[in-house]
Amino acid sequence: MERKTRRTYSSEFKREAVTLASRPGQTVVGVAEGLGIEAGLIRRWRRELSEHGRQAFAGQGVARDEELMALRRELAQVKKERDFLKSAAAYFAKEGK
Repeated sequence: MERKTRRTYSSEFKREAVTLASRPGQTVVGVAEGLGIEAGLIRRWRRELSEHGRQAFAGQGVARDEELMALRRELAQVKKERDFLKSAAAYFAKEGK
């Protein structure tokens, strides 16, 4: 039996999803399909936002800035590894001749 892991969403993501669904000509179902989530989530987030205002979504989601910083650190590490491998390949190519 497979166990599903529960996905968490940042408060920014939730607010943006509610904002998108509130735009004229947009439907909750259409926005949910575009974001790859259930329409009921957006409805729940809309209700929570209207009830709690700025205090809504104090949960555990990872903020976009934190995720961006983690991705930048990872990219820097990958670039270092790539540059090292390039120089090592060039060194061994010279040695082989």
